[in-house]
Amino acid sequence: MTILIKNANEVITLKSAEQGPRTKEQMREIAVLENGSVLMEGNSIIAVGPIAQLEADFPKLVKAAEVIDASGKVVMPGLVDCHTHLVHGGTREQEFNMRLNGATYMEIMNAGGGIHATTNRTRETSFGDLYRKTMNHLDVFLKHGVTTVEAKSGYGLDWETEKKQLEVAKELQATHDIDVVSTFMGAHAVPRDYKGREDEFVDVVIHDMLPKVAELKLAEFNDVFCEKGVFTPEQSQRILEAGKALGLTPKIHADEIEPYKGAELAAEVGAISAEHLLVASDEGIQKMAEAGTIAVLLPGTAFFLRAPFARGRLMIDEGVPVAISTDFNPGSSPTMSLPFIMNLACMHMGMTLEEVLTATTINAAYALNRGHQIGSLEAGKQADVIILDVANYKQLQYFYGMNHTNTVIKNGRVVVQDGILLTNQLVN
Repeated sequence: MTILIKNANEVITLKSAEQGPRTKEQMREIAVLENGSVLMEGNSIIAVGPIAQLEADFPKLVKAAEVIDASGKVVMPGLVDCHTHLVHGGTREQEFNMRLNGATYMEIMNAGGGIHATTNRTRETSFGDLYRKTMNHLDVFLKHGVTTVEAKSGYGLDWETEKKQLEVAKELQATHDIDVVSTFMGAHAVPRDYKGREDEFVDVVIHDMLPKVAELKLAEFNDVFCEKGVFTPEQSQRILEAGKALGLTPKIHADEIEPYKGAELAAEVGAISAEHLLVASDEGIQKMAEAGTIAVLLPGTAFFLRAPFARGRLMIDEGVPVAISTDFNPGSSPTMSLPFIMNLACMHMGMTLEEVLTATTINAAYALNRGHQIGSLEAGKQADVIILDVANYKQLQYFYGMNHTNTVIKNGRVVVQDGILLTNQLVN
């Protein structure tokens, strides 16, 4: 199929002469083309530019194309949600109510809540039920303009359940329109039956789980929760280095609750990204800037937990490439609205309107090692394009808390039209 989008008020290309994730002033350079057009054939972008130029350069394709009139609208790359805990059993709304009534984290844990509650539900839930539930979540992401999403495991804490989560994600990658990128996170927490024997569980992750993940090709990335009371920096480094030796790229949950040298460790082990970073130290931020480690910031989690927000403004100013994500999970960020997360980043982390667009497209793509393929509208890149019901990109955050997505084109196919999902499975 050949598709031509034309007459857009603005086409936000995110195109840059620089390769790699954007930093500092580059994060504000979103490349706005007024009255622009986008030509796609198959699953690739052919050209972006004024309609007269496309008609001159590609007359046959333009003539044969299915035309989408984007008059009065904004066109931009599909959004990339680069940090989620997508596959899980159950919900935890009762904890939200307890928190609103003053319960502490430990009181919730002692009442049977927290990550272990989700672990139990995920262990109990069948593959089929997890698949159907996650399919529904992906439909919501797609209707909000997300065309690529990362999915972490980590709600099993045993091999069979971790494998089940990763296999659900792999099956959805094959059957859902959204691209699903898998991350193994067996080191999300220490199982209750390993309390006091944390190093033994680290050995299980390293010697039992990680080799199987690599052998079965169930994930591209390996993540660990480096936090006081969870995994120490030393334990985290062992897990990440073991994954690297097996071909899994390291990521790290770092410095979320207490400063714990997680940002520094991310730079030291060559992690592609460090995530959360609510209380990352100045030294850690500087080391991440020097190493080019992407900061994946999760303002929805801070908002939901009523915690301090990460210092996004400082990180950008110091030269750290920043991405933002929903952190969709049942305990601390149960939202699938990446547009709302952009609002929060502007309001609470000092990020500009332009920076949040960069952080949810090209930088988020690089956080998943896909910046060469998605995240900007350029010839040769994957045809992941969204059309938004706003007159200019500034209105995206001005009209906050709303879903402005009108049309989603994924791999050159229209999958959402007028806000309505056309299909939730690929045509085989």
